[in-house]
Amino acid sequence: MTRAGLQLVVRHYRTPGRGGGEIDLIMRESDGTLVFVEVRSRALGRFGGAAVTVGPTKQRRILLAARHYLMRWRTWPPCRFDVVAIDGGDITWIKGAFEAH
Repeated sequence: MTRAGLQLVVRHYRTPGRGGGEIDLIMRESDGTLVFVEVRSRALGRFGGAAVTVGPTKQRRILLAARHYLMRWRTWPPCRFDVVAIDGGDITWIKGAFEAH
């Protein structure tokens, strides 16, 4: 991701308390867009692979953590939610994997 021009901002950001959210990576693009990245890994690509494990419940937790992180900002920058899926040795970077509603 850094080779693609993204800069690491925070690694393993967590909200306080039980039941909160967690974001694996928060990156920044050169245009200022914050990219919240969920990294999922599966040894085998069976049952849909790693990407399908980022379902509605996991997305809600990521969105909760992103909102918590953004509370420190006066105005929110553009944001995107990506998934990096690692299936065995194959890595797939899904830009804009889901949206905040």
